[in-house]
Amino acid sequence: MMGGVPPPPPPHHHDRLGGVQAAPAPMPLLGRELASPPADGISNLRFSNYSDHLLVSSWDAKVRLYDASANVLKGQFAHRAPVLDCCFHDDSSGFTASTDHTVYRYDFNTGAEDLLGTHDAPVRCVEYSHATGHVVTGSWDKTVRCWDPRGGTCFGTYQQPERVYSMSLVGHRLVVATAGRHITVYDLRHMQHPEQMRESSLKYQTRCVRCYPNGTGYALSSVEGRVAMEFFDMSETGQAKKYAFKCHRKSEAGRDTVYPVNAIAFHPIYGTFATGGCDGYVNVWDGNNKKRLYQYSRYPTSVAALSFSRDGRLLAVASSYTYEEGDKPHEPDSIFVRSVNEAEVKPKPKAYAPAP
Repeated sequence: MMGGVPPPPPPHHHDRLGGVQAAPAPMPLLGRELASPPADGISNLRFSNYSDHLLVSSWDAKVRLYDASANVLKGQFAHRAPVLDCCFHDDSSGFTASTDHTVYRYDFNTGAEDLLGTHDAPVRCVEYSHATGHVVTGSWDKTVRCWDPRGGTCFGTYQQPERVYSMSLVGHRLVVATAGRHITVYDLRHMQHPEQMRESSLKYQTRCVRCYPNGTGYALSSVEGRVAMEFFDMSETGQAKKYAFKCHRKSEAGRDTVYPVNAIAFHPIYGTFATGGCDGYVNVWDGNNKKRLYQYSRYPTSVAALSFSRDGRLLAVASSYTYEEGDKPHEPDSIFVRSVNEAEVKPKPKAYAPAP
């Protein structure tokens, strides 16, 4: 938007993507704070596909399983080193990715832990594919590896152009985002040959990639307060749909402060999505209509990770300093679980001007 921008509407009203950052919302509760939070930076959190169980990985070298509805810590698994990512296998077991190069499966019911295998450098990302029954990991050793969790065997290693920073799965499709702004798209059934090798349309380092629930593309965020909406269809018509927008920025006295966008989470019912940034805000967007639907009250520190529950009724928010300004005193790491109001996430019908 160019100069002469009118003041933005109150945050509970929608505004155009890329508009001036609105003031914080009136102070609703940030959500229910979970008891027994991690003792160090939260690297990721994910809701189960079967219940309101929430799996959380942390730099304190632990993976925790919570019942988010009951606010109960159901169990924890101690690694030897910080855990950079986690994902569910079933409702009571999950996979972990650690800086000590290991990939583990842990069963919170039985306490059984199985080493799936190792990379040659810290493992940044782990995903479980319900479509294939395989585990996929991405590492700073510049590889993606596929594992059979039943036997703990690695059956494929795929070289990447750079260190893996973020990954996302939808159906049989895998999107890998690496350093150097590279994006590689795979079909999990034919990993030997990437479907697409692309470059991020954002000029700065990729922070997060998440596939659209409908499988048509992915959203990509950068350290420089922007999100790109991309599509797999490489035809001219398909690529005409893509766009990028500014977000998680603050304008004061003519100076713009720009924050990294750490997290993207899609609503499972409506396909709208939330973003979380180092400004401590969570914004909800309607990507199809290019509007912001909602901005929640500011969280105590950076929003490090986000996840909607399987039915979209809950949103888990990791309020956890991500060290973007180096080591300094900061608010304690905490997890908030908020009840989602339909008005915050449901797309608003387009208003059509009456025919003349």
